[in-house]
Amino acid sequence: MDFKILPMAEKHIVKIAELERECFSTPWSETALLEELSNPQAHFLCAVCNDAVAGYIGVQEIVGEAYITNIAVFSDFRRKGIADRLLRSAQMGATERECDFITLEVRKSNEAAISLYKKHGFAIAGERKKFYTAPSEDALIMTKNLRKEEL
Repeated sequence: MDFKILPMAEKHIVKIAELERECFSTPWSETALLEELSNPQAHFLCAVCNDAVAGYIGVQEIVGEAYITNIAVFSDFRRKGIADRLLRSAQMGATERECDFITLEVRKSNEAAISLYKKHGFAIAGERKKFYTAPSEDALIMTKNLRKEEL
């Protein structure tokens, strides 16, 4: 499958909001996504296939720490390497911006995502009890060190 990883732009917002509703019980709104376009700490990327948004990843960075807010892929585009490329691109960007580490939370039951993160060198660093709602579930905190001398 041929797709490009591009910075999120205003033209992608409607489809990303749709993807949020498809994937998450508490989705980001179009307004919240639009606000990230003017946030200097936000680095959101889209996977685009034939001008269609296939997936996206959101990263916020502050004082050398990168935090993945969300990563999602439309069901029709899953199992095609898109999440893998989005995650790799986000990590490369955080490294280039000299972040020390990258972190995220993931539902404890989301075995596919946990496997993807482990494949990329993330390790479980802790747990957040009842972090998710609808349904209520614990989150695993996963982190990866990005310091070159320790990679």
